[in-house]
Amino acid sequence: MPRNCRPVHLGEPVSVPEPEPVAGCDVCSALAGQRAAARAVGNLSIVIDCNIELRSHPHPERKAARS
Repeated sequence: MPRNCRPVHLGEPVSVPEPEPVAGCDVCSALAGQRAAARAVGNLSIVIDCNIELRSHPHPERKAARS
């Protein structure tokens, strides 16, 4: 029986900068510490998980200062 599959050609992975923790936020600080510890032992899965949490962690929007 013939296979109806075609080869998949993957491009270069896209580099996305890591999120920066928000200054003064305890949750962001803890996630950044966990990310650093995971990176130190080569656990990139947890590094990615921490990055996702940092990106989706809510912070109140800061209102622009009025002049």
